[in-house]
Amino acid sequence: QVQLVESGGGLVQPGGSLRLSCVASGNFFSISEVGWYRQAPGKQRELVARITSIGNTNYADEVKGRFTISRDNPKKTVYLQMNSLKPEDTAVYYCNVKNRSYNRWGQGTQVTVSS
Repeated sequence: QVQLVESGGGLVQPGGSLRLSCVASGNFFSISEVGWYRQAPGKQRELVARITSIGNTNYADEVKGRFTISRDNPKKTVYLQMNSLKPEDTAVYYCNVKNRSYNRWGQGTQVTVSS
């Protein structure tokens, strides 16, 4: 059974930084596409950033230049470094891992940007 466990969320002031982590169990992590999504109250879940099995990345326009996604395959972990945070980044952030065998979501971690 594949499980994803996210951590690193919290309350931060505007302009601050957070690093989210997502640890996966199970097989095939290294050949999976991994992404971070977010969902703010009253809004649909949206892609924040994703990274392919060979390290190609893409980002939502709203976070380009501020967020960085990375992965550590031996640790089966994906990270999201978030800098210069804004109040509009407030949301629940979800990790997603998908490949030919499965498509899994984490439970989400709350990020709140407020003074």
